[in-house]
Amino acid sequence: MERKLLLRGVLAGACGGLLAFVFARIFAEPVIGRAIAYESARDAATRALDRGSGRAVEAAGPEVFSRTVQANTGIGVGMIGFGVAMGALVAVAYCLCLGRTGGLRPRPLALLVSAAGFVTVFAVPFAKYPANPPAIGHPETIRARGSLFLTVLLVGVIGAIIAVVVGQRLRERVGTWSATLVAGAGYVVLLVVLFRVLPPVGHLHANLVAYGRHVTETPLPLTDAGGRIVLPGFPADVLADFRLYAVGAQLIMWSVIGLVFAPLAERVLGSPQRRTAPLLS
Repeated sequence: MERKLLLRGVLAGACGGLLAFVFARIFAEPVIGRAIAYESARDAATRALDRGSGRAVEAAGPEVFSRTVQANTGIGVGMIGFGVAMGALVAVAYCLCLGRTGGLRPRPLALLVSAAGFVTVFAVPFAKYPANPPAIGHPETIRARGSLFLTVLLVGVIGAIIAVVVGQRLRERVGTWSATLVAGAGYVVLLVVLFRVLPPVGHLHANLVAYGRHVTETPLPLTDAGGRIVLPGFPADVLADFRLYAVGAQLIMWSVIGLVFAPLAERVLGSPQRRTAPLLS
């Protein structure tokens, strides 16, 4: 039965990833194009300033993949593959929760697991290190940014698991409502401490050396030797639109996973005996 649920989770994840790709292709891709246009203009302006000051100018590297490939095949394969992985994760978490959540029925449980996945896997890391379009981010901070994002992700997921376990233990003593409040408050406190401890990406060493002390890596206006602005900073509306559509794509993906997986899982479970017995112990 676990295998059947896993396969249905993968199917739900593929559906979620596909619809998220359609949304991103329609709404986010034009924003990415605007960000790339700014990046190209900034690179050209930087080369012109270097050339005018007598500094060596590096030639632009070859384009490995065309924009057409990136906008269609690249983002499509990436989002569908990510959706499949998250669908499998939802199925595994569902198997672990089944039979351990009191009288909660299979379909609402599937929706809650999917919602928890959206919060812990996407929303929590996004709150600290939100997604950025091309042209934002120092090349030398890629590894550091990835490590910080992964740290928030892991701590958020592990913290959520601990909060659920603590809530289950407290429920028998103080009731469901109070146990939920205590566990939820503890999780929020953990995230607040984590967010305070981890540095903003603008404080990473490479950014401090290149740009000074700023909170983010968003490019500031490009100036010449006399302080005159040659190119304005990264457009705020492009950044806001990209992050909005990033949230929308993830919300669509996780919602579809829950809505597709819920009835499929309920159909697999069938009898009430199967619904109440833990599948993984």
